[in-house]
Amino acid sequence: MSQVGDGDTDHYCWQRPEDMTTSRQAYKIDKDNPGSDVAGETAAAMAAASVVFRKSNPKYARLLLHHARQFADTHRGKYDGSIREARSYYPSWSGYEDELLWAALWLHRATARAEYLQYVVENGGALGGTGWAVTEFSWDVKFAGVQILASKMRQLLRDEKNLTKAQTAELQLYRSKAEHYVCACLGRNAGAGNVRRSPGGMLYVRRWNNMQYVTGAAFLLAVYSAQLEAAGGRLRCPGGDAGPDEVMDLARSQAEYILGSNPMRISYLVGFGPKYPVRVHHRGASIVALKRSKDFIGCTQGYYDWYGRRGANPNVLTGAIVGGPDDRDWFRDDRENYMQTEACTYNTAPLVGLFAKLHHQSMTLSLDSQKMSEIQVE
Repeated sequence: MSQVGDGDTDHYCWQRPEDMTTSRQAYKIDKDNPGSDVAGETAAAMAAASVVFRKSNPKYARLLLHHARQFADTHRGKYDGSIREARSYYPSWSGYEDELLWAALWLHRATARAEYLQYVVENGGALGGTGWAVTEFSWDVKFAGVQILASKMRQLLRDEKNLTKAQTAELQLYRSKAEHYVCACLGRNAGAGNVRRSPGGMLYVRRWNNMQYVTGAAFLLAVYSAQLEAAGGRLRCPGGDAGPDEVMDLARSQAEYILGSNPMRISYLVGFGPKYPVRVHHRGASIVALKRSKDFIGCTQGYYDWYGRRGANPNVLTGAIVGGPDDRDWFRDDRENYMQTEACTYNTAPLVGLFAKLHHQSMTLSLDSQKMSEIQVE
């Protein structure tokens, strides 16, 4: 299952989910209608989740891994080539190559099976993993994540002396591209190969829903910082070296920006802090809840009665992260300003991982401080 409903029909209506009467037609991929990007991403997600649940729920972890290993590379093709309805809203601009590598890396992480490592090594050039030097990480463009995960694999397997010279050389190419991405975020690549910054310090990639690139970058920076720290190394950039603390500081600064440390003094995490977006571009949040009014709201009625209202949404979309400000840190809290106020799950997902890292650091510092106090008392 790759998509339910179609964007054109859904965008014609502004309704609560409970009132929707638009078609819920489902679209799938198969050998006759390939979607290597969707299949690869699904396999990667299941493999990664199997690692998470391995100890707490081993039965579920085995089930996830069983399905993840059904990942195949026989029938290639972009999912929006098979599902044309996806092209207007979620086109696969980057293709499926990054997802094939992404799946193989996570399957190796979950199983330690040599064939997945060999797939990554043998296909790095052909699929772009060792060729693309990118400055963004998103639901569509996963090369930066691929390169950082491959870099971590190289470090772990080299320490265990489980790599051949050829494998080491190929994984080093992945690592160099991972370094390019992190250096780009730090603003230390040569020429124009850097990620822009707003005056307030926000990483800026493009106008529409820039926050997806901010949260994705912050998460990868935290991951790479941990890799540097574990290796006892430093990042070599054309514009100067950086240690793990500096990389992590940039990740932390992006989280702080999102939570309100920005020129607008607004939290882009809905429901957090004294000031946050209250006119989120979201159907369910912008229309009175069903438990308060059971009157049916028709397809276009929602636009007339609710969409254009100047007031705050009747429901707070707690935990959502909106598209965020422009390259000058300016943000307009308006439901019709969908480029800035629309909330997406792929904005929030990477930030959960970053928050977990920051919480762990906070707890570690607290315990270290407590131990030092106990020593001084003794």
